[in-house]
Amino acid sequence: MALNHSDAISSITLLQNSPTPFSFLNPITPWHLQNHNNSPSDNILSNRGGAMAGAAILGLVFLLGVPGNLFIIWSILVRARRRSITTLLILNLAFADGFLMLLTPFFIIYLFQRSWVFGLLLCQILFFLCCTNMYASIFLIMLMSLHRLIAILWPKRVGAMTERKTIMRLLVVVWILALGLSTPVLFFRTITKGVKEPQSLVCHCQHPTLQLEVIQYSTETLLGFLLPYGLIIGSYTCILRRIRKTRFRRRIRSEKLILVIVVTFGIFWLPYHIINLVQVAAALHPEGSSSKAWLQKFRTNMRALTSTIAFVSSSVNPVLYTFAGKSYIRREGMAFMARLFEGTAMESTRKIRRSNQNSRERDRETDDCESFKDKDFESVSPVNAISVLKELPEKNGK
Repeated sequence: MALNHSDAISSITLLQNSPTPFSFLNPITPWHLQNHNNSPSDNILSNRGGAMAGAAILGLVFLLGVPGNLFIIWSILVRARRRSITTLLILNLAFADGFLMLLTPFFIIYLFQRSWVFGLLLCQILFFLCCTNMYASIFLIMLMSLHRLIAILWPKRVGAMTERKTIMRLLVVVWILALGLSTPVLFFRTITKGVKEPQSLVCHCQHPTLQLEVIQYSTETLLGFLLPYGLIIGSYTCILRRIRKTRFRRRIRSEKLILVIVVTFGIFWLPYHIINLVQVAAALHPEGSSSKAWLQKFRTNMRALTSTIAFVSSSVNPVLYTFAGKSYIRREGMAFMARLFEGTAMESTRKIRRSNQNSRERDRETDDCESFKDKDFESVSPVNAISVLKELPEKNGK
């Protein structure tokens, strides 16, 4: 599958000269390399030590993420006796993360050889799948948080969301939206020669205009992080406020588990999206300015590191589930994770029932208070009030 250097160079020349439907989006010399001696490969690919360290990190991610996510999928599909909404969302999240982990060897070879040897098609497809995983993961976590919000604030409406058809439709929409938002990667990903090391080939994004670069990375950060994460934070703010007002202030296991997933995802993906904003800011600065050159250098030096950190997030969830379900390990053995997910489903059901019971009790108390006030008001009628006033002077006279 690997190409030698001469074959790779000739294939790139052929791709450059041959017309394609999207050839105008893939010029072989990126615009930002014309005036600056700066390349996406100048950092980790040109530094052998950094490339080896990145390859070692991805190797650990592969060894941890592939079996971990496959074990989650097996536990839910084979060992779980009931599947709640949270369990179905975790299943889809594990599928997205596990599939991404299977692609890790391509990137390990990329870093180890410090050159992209898999051709233009795989350059576009592999990074397209990585982007799809990013969108799908944050959308699934957002659905988990919104479901918890509805279950606690509006428990009577949970029944409409627990129908299997509704959940399947939502999941289909999530995956279609993730695939659609990732399509720019197919158009802008291309292969170029490194500036400092012309013998190395780099798979990276290049844009024919500044506007397209700004649109892609702004959309990626806005729809892939800021908006969904804002909804997640807002949901948990409302959940915590509601819990404080109820009698049952002890947070259940599913809420803790989802909250840990949310925080972990934010920690690993925030640096990546910060670099996206830095790249947008660099594109908006005037050409030749010192601030633009500094932003481009900072983005180039940090892009590989933040991308690797984001990659690690797909291998962390199995570890989180293991710690959350450690109380089941001795009793259930290999089925501990299935019991963990079943336990979260049962606790969620109890929480919903308690919320319904609390709301019914509050309604009864309100009705009793109103009926009591009505009885008091009826007992003190105008006739009774006059008779009481007449009797008062007689009693005082005696």
